[in-house]
Parts: sequence; C-alpha cells; structure tokens
Amino acid sequence: YRDLHTFELQAPTRLIEWTCGNRVCVAGYGQSVGNEILQLIPPPTLLTKETQGLCPERDFKVECGGFSERPVYSLKYVPDTSLLVTSGPPDSSLQVWQVSAEDSDVIKSVSTLATENGTGQSWAKIATISAKAPWVLHGSRLDRVQITEIESRKNVYTAASRGSEELSGLAFLDCNTLLLCCAVGRLCLADIRQPQSLVEATSVPAASCSEQWCMGTRHGAQGLEPRSQPVARLSSRGLLTLTDLRKTSEFLALAKARVPSPGSGTEFLCVSWAPALEGYLAISGFDGTVHVYDTQSWDSSGKEAEPVFVHKGHAFGGAGGSGDPLLVTVHTWHLQKPRTLLSAASDGSLHVWDWVEPCGKC
Repeated sequence: YRDLHTFELQAPTRLIEWTCGNRVCVAGYGQSVGNEILQLIPPPTLLTKETQGLCPERDFKVECGGFSERPVYSLKYVPDTSLLVTSGPPDSSLQVWQVSAEDSDVIKSVSTLATENGTGQSWAKIATISAKAPWVLHGSRLDRVQITEIESRKNVYTAASRGSEELSGLAFLDCNTLLLCCAVGRLCLADIRQPQSLVEATSVPAASCSEQWCMGTRHGAQGLEPRSQPVARLSSRGLLTLTDLRKTSEFLALAKARVPSPGSGTEFLCVSWAPALEGYLAISGFDGTVHVYDTQSWDSSGKEAEPVFVHKGHAFGGAGGSGDPLLVTVHTWHLQKPRTLLSAASDGSLHVWDWVEPCGKC
C-alpha cells in the first residue's frame, strides 16, 4: 500500500457514493427501522490532487446524516443538485433526500416516488443524470424500467416490454441511451428517443440457470462515443466478460477471476472500471477481499487471470456481526486518484486504500 485509512461505521453498508465536493455517502441496509444515511468528509489526503506525506488528520468525519425507515440497498447522488435517491425493500418505490445546507447537519426525506405495480416487486436498481433535468432511471425487472423526472415526479420514459427478467443493474450511457443488465447476464440497449426499441446486446457464455451476473460501465473521455467504452460483466462463479457494444456478436475478452465460488449470497457482487486508469477494473463480493485486474492483456480464451493487487484488509477484521464469514459488500474507485479505492464490509468497516503495482509495472 501507498496509503490506507480505516473508519468504523455504526452498521454495515452496501453502497458508497461520491457526491459534490468530493464527499462520500454511505447508508445502512439492516432490516430494522433507523438505517443511517451519512455524508462523510474524507481524510485531507484524499481531497488533494497530489499524494501528500504524513497528515495529522487521517479519519473520515461525519458532515451530515439522516435515518431511513427501510433498508437502503441502492443510493445515487443526482449530479449538479443536493439530492440523493435511494431504494430498498419491501417494494420498488424510491425515496428522495435533500442534503442540507452548511448551517444544518441533517439529510432529510423530501418525497417518495411511487411506481406502478410497485407492491410485490423487488427493490429497484437506480441510476441518475442531470443532462436535461434531474432524472432517475429505475426498475426491478426488464418490463418495469422507467425514467422519472425527480422534481415534478413526471414519467419521462417507459421501456418496451421484452420479458420480465430480474435486473441486476442499469446505467445511462448518455442522456439518450440506456444499458440494462439482467441477473441472468443478458445486456439490453434502449434509446429514449425510440420508446419501442429494446435491443439485446449479447448473451453470456455457457451460463447456468443458477448463475447471477452484474455489470460495470466505464465513462470515457469527453467526446468519445459512449458505446465505444467496454462493458464488464461478472458472474457468481467469477467469470468476467468484456463487451464492445458496437460489435455485440463477439466478446472482447473472457477471463476467470481467482475467487471462491459464493454460496447463496450473490447480492453483493460488484465490478467497476477505474475512471482514471486505462484498462483496470476491480471486483468484490465473494469474500473479504477486493481484486484489481489489468485487462489490457486479456483475450477470448477464458483462462484464469492474475490480479495485480488484492486488498485483504477487511479480512483481518474477523467475522461479521451475525457470525457469518466477513464479506466485502461494495467498493468504488476515487474519481481522480488513479489507484485509490474505497471498500466496505459486512462488519461495518470502511477502508480507503492506495495500492502500488510491482516495480516491473510502475
């Protein structure tokens, strides 16, 4: 490590979201009433563009917070606003939160976005954008995907119905193009200018019916075509696929991650592209570690890939509060610092770490 910071949360979190001013939001996912939503100020070393030396302040600080009456399974910051959107059981409705001004330390609930036939549906996956207006893309199944304008609560778009597969993730590629990932691994593209269009991008290789998948998208440099950025998918048995959405008939690369196969718990699978480091991605959700890979040498052979770094810090904290083996619940990359990641685990630990490659790759 070049640097490592730790912070103990009051409850386990399954999400980490960067907000304006390089703040970090986390939230609890317990089933009891009173799940905290916190906005944290990172250690000063993370707020500077250049890596600094020793710093007297090495901890996160709570800037403001609030409480959710339901578990928070997904949280997204709405760009260019002071709003957060969350979702979680027992249905697919969304909760909108206001991060208070500097003179207050409260994150308060401001509205609920109900969804059609939301009762009985699983919690909604969400993505946000502010290109035209503050929008939230949300849905729990392929035939229930919508875009809602947050402030007016107006429905802006409803995707064409092509089956009812459960969704594991969704994303805005740009203000007009959406990417949806089904839990069975299928990718679907949609264009909000063509409401009846929903195109299956590609299937997955030799997927079993019990296998679960998640996806990670990478936003490229300004001016690049969104579809030119590869999409990564991660399966519950550690298979990784890279797909070019401009040529969906074949895979860019296939690889097998060196991770243990999970049991029934696949809800924490996470794959993410480094925003400031070309070709690197990280995966977690199998155990108490986070693996970083360099994909630039991958091919379509599907052979086992060697991670360039493995973060084992959470594993040294012991078992989670329930007595189950400790599990990394989520990770994310720093937006500007190329090799800095944040990760959280089922014991409530939050780590920020800056990894160093072997000298041969420096």
